[in-house]
Amino acid sequence: MTIKITFLGTSDQIPSAKRNHSAILLNYNGENILVDCGEGTQRQFRRARLNPCKITRILITHWHGDHVLGLPGILQTLALAGYNKTLYIYGPKKTKRFVEEMLKLFNFQREYKIEVEEVGAARHTPKRGILGQRFFENKDFYLEAEEMNHGIPCNAYNFVKKGQIRIDKLKLKKSGLPEGPLLSQIKQGKDVVYNGKKYKAKDLTFKEEDIKVSFVLDTKENKKIIPFVKKANLLISEASFGRELEKHAKEHYHLISEQIGKIAKKADVKKLIATHLSQRYENKFKEILAEIKKNFKEVSLAKDLESVEVK
Repeated sequence: MTIKITFLGTSDQIPSAKRNHSAILLNYNGENILVDCGEGTQRQFRRARLNPCKITRILITHWHGDHVLGLPGILQTLALAGYNKTLYIYGPKKTKRFVEEMLKLFNFQREYKIEVEEVGAARHTPKRGILGQRFFENKDFYLEAEEMNHGIPCNAYNFVKKGQIRIDKLKLKKSGLPEGPLLSQIKQGKDVVYNGKKYKAKDLTFKEEDIKVSFVLDTKENKKIIPFVKKANLLISEASFGRELEKHAKEHYHLISEQIGKIAKKADVKKLIATHLSQRYENKFKEILAEIKKNFKEVSLAKDLESVEVK
């Protein structure tokens, strides 16, 4: 199965006529993971002909308004639409308190359950290492968080689809082992015996590569970014400002276009998509793209309602 990314909002702090506040939806195998929920996100769901009731998890990068002001509306819409799953919300330090206060302020009835978990902070990192904290995992994929530097608690996230064990059909045919129930054991890495002959799983299988999608939205340049997004199949990164505003970007804890090109190159990612673009560049996006391409060629600029697949 492929991973589908839909950009619901690609602007920065101020939306434009063409670009909404930050929100990105990742779809994979029944999971619909929303990364940030800026103002107007639920309307963007409508425009993209997507159903918000299919959301399974929400990842909050940080609690600045342009990344979360759409959250109360989404939660209320889910309640009115009969959402009947448990909604999992993950975010940096203070996320539990903010969600509790928000639910008190917007006092609507709901029957579904909300589970909130703070991730990325040191005290919540039993598996923390150079790749950050792995805070969710099942047989198909896992999620990681790493603290960024944005002046307030802020996370970057990784979605990693696990490479599955596959049967090498050519080797299977040559081996003489027939297709059937024994293959499920082979796929689990177990050796089997058939007609007195032992067949080793390692001789008949291969492991697919993991597929990694990284989200780096709003942060000052820091030493944690490159190891966290290393070898990502797709890096989605903010590019709030151009090179001429480097000082301004640093003061406001943001990345510039030139920096994300260098990060993508050093991290050896396969593809880069730049988002969170300042509305001041609405007619200068080619210039921003050119600045990134000085260091990394496989890059594009995100557009609202655009979808891409990661295989």
